Amino acid sequence: MRSRLGYAAVAVAVVLASATAAPAALATPGRRCPLPVFGSGARYHPQLDRGHFRARITNPWFPLRVGSVYVYTGVKDGGPTVDVVVVTRRTRVLDGVRTRVVADRLFLDGHLVERTSDYYAQDGCGNVWYFGEDTAELDARGHVVDRSGSFHAGIDGAQPGVIMPAHPQVGRRFRQEWYQGEAEDTFVVRDLSTPVTVPAGHFRHAMRTEESTALEPGVLDAKDYVRGLGEVSESTVVGPRETLRLVAVIR
Repeated sequence: MRSRLGYAAVAVAVVLASATAAPAALATPGRRCPLPVFGSGARYHPQLDRGHFRARITNPWFPLRVGSVYVYTGVKDGGPTVDVVVVTRRTRVLDGVRTRVVADRLFLDGHLVERTSDYYAQDGCGNVWYFGEDTAELDARGHVVDRSGSFHAGIDGAQPGVIMPAHPQVGRRFRQEWYQGEAEDTFVVRDLSTPVTVPAGHFRHAMRTEESTALEPGVLDAKDYVRGLGEVSESTVVGPRETLRLVAVIR
């Protein structure tokens, strides 16, 4: 059986080969960046100053440096997984905002089982917003079997959400997305100084968040973020066991 690191090397090669390059454009940053108040999804309509967004993501808790590749290993459905995340040079305009395209490829037992394009933008105050995703689950032959969870902000009532505030506060909750019945993830900051050890290193002051969704009421996930690096781990607190740990960042 090939090791997880062996799978990781193959996965990185596959994802990098499929990444395409295009010039990125920047928006002019501004100063007024109101964050949405958490509440009922049906009443969730964040106010956006679209001219103050840019596709260049520099938030230290969630940096997305163009060309960076994040490699994670873990467990899903009882098998070894490799998750490869590539910050591409591509951008896409959603809901009037130019976003950064991030390619995410999940391999289970060496086979590609999920591919996703995520769309992020940063406002003029450094808050990172999530404007949508195109996701697909694949069968053993590589055929798409499910696209649920995909959404684009501004279409069919879908709204963007905050994926990482510029100044995280313990106990504050945000909607990461809103598309009724498809994308309803929320998160709350639980701690700003959590020790965490992953293959990429040991970190004494990680930020821990918890994520949940009304679409899966029996599931609760925890994520750890390191300032200057981004997400380093993800694990299920309640629900079927799934884990991801950062192995390396290639820049």
